[in-house]
Amino acid sequence: MTAQSFTVPPSLERTRLRIYAIQLLLDGAMLLAGFALSTWLYLGSPTDDTVWGSAQLALPLYWTVALLNRTYSVQSLIAPEFGVQRASSALLLASLLVLLALFLARSSLNLSRFGYGLGCFAALFLMIWARYNLEPLVRSWVGARAINLLVIDDGGPPVDLTKCHRVDARALGLPPQLDDPHGLDRLAKLIGPMDRVIVTCPPERRRLWAMVLKGGHMRGEIVDTEVIDLGILGTSRSEGVGTLVVAAGPLGLRSRLLKRGFDLAITLPLLLVLAGPMLLVALAIRLEDGGPALFRQRRVGRNNRFFDIYKFRTMKVAQTDQAGARSASRDDDRVTRIGHWLRRTSIDELPQLLNVVKGEMSLVGPRPHALASQAGDKLFWEVDDRYWQRHALKPGMSGLAQVRGFRGETREESDLSQRLQADLEYQAGWTLWRDVVIILRTLQVVVHERAY
Repeated sequence: MTAQSFTVPPSLERTRLRIYAIQLLLDGAMLLAGFALSTWLYLGSPTDDTVWGSAQLALPLYWTVALLNRTYSVQSLIAPEFGVQRASSALLLASLLVLLALFLARSSLNLSRFGYGLGCFAALFLMIWARYNLEPLVRSWVGARAINLLVIDDGGPPVDLTKCHRVDARALGLPPQLDDPHGLDRLAKLIGPMDRVIVTCPPERRRLWAMVLKGGHMRGEIVDTEVIDLGILGTSRSEGVGTLVVAAGPLGLRSRLLKRGFDLAITLPLLLVLAGPMLLVALAIRLEDGGPALFRQRRVGRNNRFFDIYKFRTMKVAQTDQAGARSASRDDDRVTRIGHWLRRTSIDELPQLLNVVKGEMSLVGPRPHALASQAGDKLFWEVDDRYWQRHALKPGMSGLAQVRGFRGETREESDLSQRLQADLEYQAGWTLWRDVVIILRTLQVVVHERAY
């Protein structure tokens, strides 16, 4: 399809609405079928009063929750797993609401609890099965994007997008002219069936295109290379001042409180359990050479602020590296005899639990680096200017990079790049469950071939 022979595609809006209606009815049918099947198998009758009444109550509650939590949305059409996750959560909430309603109505004695639980499980299984089997039909109706996306090229930066419609505004004779109603009518016919329109044009024509797109009922966007260059998250208008939002913090207040509570809930009991063994380790370090048991080193933490990290000293007193200019290596002559064992087992990191209690670190987060740390012959921040972005979160005792095996020396620049990419990925997709998974995976790599 060339720009000169562009044919306006039909709107997908009605098709999407039909699919939503099919999914809604199919979910309802599978919910009732699941309860009927399980009741028949368990109680001998598909409509036994001890379960069937609750199923009929669950159906409208499920539909209500599903309509509110985006079970029926464009995202559910392009990503079946998203729709399944939302449908599952809607069914769970509806099931709990049924139990609450029966409890408040004092009719819970009429409910077969096992039959009800079996019905919920069967309904969930059938709903997931039906949605995945419907997926090929959905794709054939609305395609991979499930929306009509149009890219209008008016001489701006190239736009590399697949599965979209493209037109050349100049070849079609469609430059934006606010004083030309006939030209605007032609543009309206072009963008009318679209759900999303992206225009790429020179800076001097952005305002004209913005005025044109604002007159449509679709999502209109204009390409600006600074969005990528500056990492723009959004825009803001306040008191007559327009700004580009380039930082908002990876975690909101609720998430920060949740993460902090999780850290303390694990760290405080752990310190009580490990207090005795840690005192023995400190005593062994003192007995070996008479030097201090703890080693303090300045590191870069959250908001790019310095803090002192605690570790068990593993190097000879005269050869400790306060700046961290030289990474520890295998068979490092600076490491003491007990230090080799402490590093090999990662026990030297345990004093950082104190940093966690003080609020300077978290159990999980980007590992803090010393100021003079180098990858190859460059300082860390000279390798990639995104390096400072990793400090939007508190540093962690362990992190996504560590459980992926990116630890030890940074001989090459790629050694840092791999860790940085993992750190930024962790920041962008933080969940409490992910912290739990990383902690469990950390236990598997405490003894590691690169722990030296």
